[in-house]
Amino acid sequence: MERQVIGEVAHYYSKIGVAIILLDSSLKVGERIAIVGSTSDLEQDVKSIQVEHQGIEEARVGDLVGLKVKDKVREGDTVYKLT
Repeated sequence: MERQVIGEVAHYYSKIGVAIILLDSSLKVGERIAIVGSTSDLEQDVKSIQVEHQGIEEARVGDLVGLKVKDKVREGDTVYKLT
């Protein structure tokens, strides 16, 4: 699979397992992503995207979005879209 950088983890809420991601590219529900950093390396499908606690189907460049993640990530980790 090819990886395209689409953003960076800005914050991680460990109690609810949500990563806040600043997007450099668009992202849609159903796409596959990878989050990679010094201690993080996970792949998952995007099941939902939230902006300001509202569910959306597609996020655009510059959006700060919340994504439920299946494992711990850290601020500064790189987010990739897998194609």
